[in-house]
Amino acid sequence: MMSVLENLFDSQDLPVSDRVEAWHDITASALIPNEFSIDRAAEFRASLHAVDLGGAQVTALTYASMTSRRTPQLIRQSDPEIYAVGLILRGEQVILQDRSEAPLGVGDLVVYSTSHPYQAVVEAPQGTAASVVVQIPRAMVPLSSNRVDRMLAARMSGREGVGGLLAGFLTHLATDTSPYRPADGQRLGGVLIDLITAWLAHHIDASDQTPAETRQHMQFLEIQDFIRRHLGDVELSPATVAAAHHISLRTLHRLFGSHAHGATIAFYIRRQRLTRARRDLADPRLSARPVHAIAARWGFLRPADFTRAFRTQYGITPSDYRYQIDDFETGTQNY
Repeated sequence: MMSVLENLFDSQDLPVSDRVEAWHDITASALIPNEFSIDRAAEFRASLHAVDLGGAQVTALTYASMTSRRTPQLIRQSDPEIYAVGLILRGEQVILQDRSEAPLGVGDLVVYSTSHPYQAVVEAPQGTAASVVVQIPRAMVPLSSNRVDRMLAARMSGREGVGGLLAGFLTHLATDTSPYRPADGQRLGGVLIDLITAWLAHHIDASDQTPAETRQHMQFLEIQDFIRRHLGDVELSPATVAAAHHISLRTLHRLFGSHAHGATIAFYIRRQRLTRARRDLADPRLSARPVHAIAARWGFLRPADFTRAFRTQYGITPSDYRYQIDDFETGTQNY
């Protein structure tokens, strides 16, 4: 098992005098070579975590105020022909490329290219800014490069629609500390490339160019997101999900069968509800809330049905699970 992102750099581990040069070296190897202008080098702070997800390189960064440049000379020396997609998590940033300028804030997305000169100006006067950057070879994006290039350095929202799905996925990758198997990386990379392709296609109105498999995967992700947002609705069912997405129940079952590793949509809904209920039962802030109230919050109106489903999934009743957690927290377990 491993966490998604590997810690590759933390300026706090280095002497102050070595931090800027080390940052230059790590970004050149983990991202691409750039020139940096840093006004207060003695106060410079930064970190970098990264992972390769089967062709999609994901990097989570924090950094102090600075300016970085991808110059024509650097491009002539080496050009991996990559699209970079950035999500701003903290601070403000401006990216300039091909006569376009994108002023970016928290929740904004942007795409830029390593094949064209660019400049990025970061403002983090009260600490460090933070972002997630995905690098994908242009050859892996099945869209017209001419049309994608017209979107370079354009500010796009990561708060709704396809952009919201992409931003949520990137934020989860950057913050999740759960263990993953090495084989999961290839699957996550495929999901990420599909999301970015659909996001780009949406903004250039090129959905007709998007492969059918990618469109289906995107629809599956949208349905998963819809289910997670409506778990507390007692009316949530395969039929209501199909109706909300204007597809037949048969199409919905076929979609889940091909993308959920054999799990049915009813099983997925039940498992998501049980996962949320289990989390609430383990939350000490909700210790005064009755078990049946937690069950109802996640769509289980009949306590007996909830107890049966919980015991089938976890091998213990909800009440016993809560007592077990309480005993662990208070140190009164019997060994």
